[in-house]
Amino acid sequence: MRTIDFSPLFRHSVGFDRMQNLVDSATRLDAGDSAYPPYNIESHNENDYRITMAVAGFDASELDVTVTENTVVITGKSADGEGDVEFLHRGIGKRGFERRFQLADTIKVVGGSLDNGLLHVDLVREVPEEQKPRRIEIVAPDKARSIGTKKAA
Repeated sequence: MRTIDFSPLFRHSVGFDRMQNLVDSATRLDAGDSAYPPYNIESHNENDYRITMAVAGFDASELDVTVTENTVVITGKSADGEGDVEFLHRGIGKRGFERRFQLADTIKVVGGSLDNGLLHVDLVREVPEEQKPRRIEIVAPDKARSIGTKKAA
């Protein structure tokens, strides 16, 4: 396997530690990370997203969605025991899981729902006013605000 060293990219930058951590985690293979449970990441428009996860057999009380900083953690813990049920074949994989999703700074979790065995987590991009593009008016030199020039007394 080939390893990639991104440290030269970060020598001349400040505040990109999160980006470095994301690149490191993306290049690291985790043997415990399986395809269970399957999920989709959907884009409904420019600012609305949804994570849909197939959680067949799980009740809402057995699922937990936690948001910490820029990470959404979805956890499923099946209830202990199935009562007096004897399975002749058990094909529904109701085992515990934990999935983590990294979010951009402007993405906020706005809600979640469980419908027909699908867990939906709704996300919205909320860009603060100071980060939105703004138009700068160009004025004539006599009306321009001067910076750093002093008039002689």
